[in-house]
Amino acid sequence: MIILETQNLKKYYGTGENTVKALDGVTLKMEDGSFTAIVGTSGSGKSTLLHMLGGLDRPSDGKVFVDKKDIFSLKEEALTIFRRRKIGFVFQNYNLVPVLNVKENIELPIELDGNRPDKSYVEAIVEMLGLKEKLSSLPGNLSGGQQQRVAIARALASKPAIILADEPTGNLDSKTSQDVMGLLKVTSRKFHQTIVMITHNEELAQMADRLIRIEDGRIVKDGE
Repeated sequence: MIILETQNLKKYYGTGENTVKALDGVTLKMEDGSFTAIVGTSGSGKSTLLHMLGGLDRPSDGKVFVDKKDIFSLKEEALTIFRRRKIGFVFQNYNLVPVLNVKENIELPIELDGNRPDKSYVEAIVEMLGLKEKLSSLPGNLSGGQQQRVAIARALASKPAIILADEPTGNLDSKTSQDVMGLLKVTSRKFHQTIVMITHNEELAQMADRLIRIEDGRIVKDGE
């Protein structure tokens, strides 16, 4: 089943001769439960694409469908709610709340939506990510790898249709990067999550099921 689709997605900045084509007609489809890596050099458009997929930025033209829903047909408040329920984000700088402990950080997006966490599901995620002994710790007392695991757990906890990972290993050493990639692969399969990850690390990208290369705002290679 197709869970994520873009149609002729464009994002232009400026006008006339000064126009910058950050995205220039990107069309792709992603299957439910797949793990895709998007690679490209700095300025290639990969971050812009990820922001469009997550509804964090609106395109100049084109459409994004998440679970068959045209997300940019939604008004801002509705889009915010849809994004919170359907899309999980894992950022390079973790984006954890420093005054909340690990457990509170993981459950925060669910509670913001006015729901109660599925305790057994959250416990299974925590167990698999090796965070059981760290639930009462504050982010400042964790290593970079542990903080990234918390970010992954938080993204998984609300059972989103899609997880978007923006350079999730960018601040980690090579060994921890390999560990995080392995965890993303395992969580994708175990919890049937669709993961889209952007990275400049070619070696890590090879661990994904599918590799898409983007240059100058266009897909130049798609290893489906």
